[in-house]
Amino acid sequence: MPCTTILVGKNASYDGSTIIARNEDSPNGQFTAKKTIVVQPEDQPRHYRSVLSHVEIDLPDNPMRYTAVPNALPDEGIWAEHGVNAKNVAMSATETLTTNERVLGADPLVPPVHEKGTKGQPGYVPERAGGIGEEDLVTIVLPYISSAREGVERLGALLEKYGTYEMNGIAFSDVDEIWWLETVGGHHWIARRVPDDSYVTMPNQLGIDEFDLDDAFGDQENCMCSADLREFIEDNHLDLAVEGVSPFNPRDAFGSHSDSDHVYNTPRAWYMQRFLNPFDEDWDSAEALHTPMSDDIPWCRQPERKITIEDVKYVLSSHYQGTPFDPYGTAGDAATRRMFRPIGINRNNHLCVIQLRPYVDAGNAAIQWTAYGSNPFNALVPLFANIDDVPAYFRDTTGTVDTNNFYWANRLIGALADARYNDTRAAIEQYQERVGGAGHAFVARVDRNVAGKGYDEARAILTKANEDIAEFVRQETSDLLGKVLYATSMGMRNGFHMSDNG
Repeated sequence: MPCTTILVGKNASYDGSTIIARNEDSPNGQFTAKKTIVVQPEDQPRHYRSVLSHVEIDLPDNPMRYTAVPNALPDEGIWAEHGVNAKNVAMSATETLTTNERVLGADPLVPPVHEKGTKGQPGYVPERAGGIGEEDLVTIVLPYISSAREGVERLGALLEKYGTYEMNGIAFSDVDEIWWLETVGGHHWIARRVPDDSYVTMPNQLGIDEFDLDDAFGDQENCMCSADLREFIEDNHLDLAVEGVSPFNPRDAFGSHSDSDHVYNTPRAWYMQRFLNPFDEDWDSAEALHTPMSDDIPWCRQPERKITIEDVKYVLSSHYQGTPFDPYGTAGDAATRRMFRPIGINRNNHLCVIQLRPYVDAGNAAIQWTAYGSNPFNALVPLFANIDDVPAYFRDTTGTVDTNNFYWANRLIGALADARYNDTRAAIEQYQERVGGAGHAFVARVDRNVAGKGYDEARAILTKANEDIAEFVRQETSDLLGKVLYATSMGMRNGFHMSDNG
């Protein structure tokens, strides 16, 4: 999916948590309704078959309970996207990535081949299953891993065995570590541990720009990779370093530097780092070290201050505010305001920010901050992940428009507010502040209520607590929808300044 990701190491976050966050966006011209669910062990398949690629995989018989954010309608598969399992291990999959022709020639992707013709007749082509992809990954990995590192190992083994039909980036986290895995061609992969004091920005472009092959084939403290990656690089002349002593750069070897990257990908990384490190460098002048079209924007860097949940929400909602590239702004001109792909875009399906906290008991350590719809117009809601069920307002998303669920209410708010951005902006910002403030107060209150409780006892309390915040958010969102509808209705072109009463 055309998404945007930010990863925040525990020493770079405001409270020592690991934070992984990603927008799931639909392709241009499409919108995908989402829901949040809990998958119980008895509901997890033991034999998995992909809807899109038809790959079939026997799964272990000991799955854990986990949360997921699948499509509301299953016609194209599950697409579970994000989740946290019972061991407080989180996964976000996937960030669709770019590659280059050299990689695809050396290790082609594994798309499905559909049956053609009649068996026994000339020209008959039998069906051949494809590899694994975004549709499948959370379902076949997350219920079986006890750490972020184990997530890399399990997914890496599956990639080497089944291959993949697309290039993807996947995040794994536990309370101590974050790992980022990028697929390379059809069967290869690399993974790097996010430095504890740093954050990572990821548009839809292969991102890792420095990789220690000796570590990956040695102690694996910070790097892991597919079993034959060194030979794969050497045999196919993929290392583009001019000097042999230079660190291996996967972005140069496996990634892309295309014209389309410069309008679709690099501007997003530029804006996120411009916001989080505003004083580290000159971002805007003609002499700027990094511009929206730079190919060498760092994969990770240390922030100038600790990163909050609100910072994550801001960058993943951004549309180049304060620059000539803001489609809602007044700087620049009509051309610059439509030049680059925004992060907060009309086709955001949902945003999930997974926070794993080290300073509370395991039972309430995991929070899955959730928003649906276009991010400039929505708000993050904290949902505890150690639960038996999800509130209906977040769970029961329908395939048709219905304001009784969070997804459709947010879709309507975004579509209406976009048309009258300046007239609705104050109401939306007030809503975001109220919901955000109430969310933090909710988390603190629930933490106090479950302190000292066991993991299982906490689960019942957290399940009920999520219902409470959901009801608050339902009321606030309904109120905002009314305000936005009124403002947009008042701006209709068929309005008139006179009425029967004067």
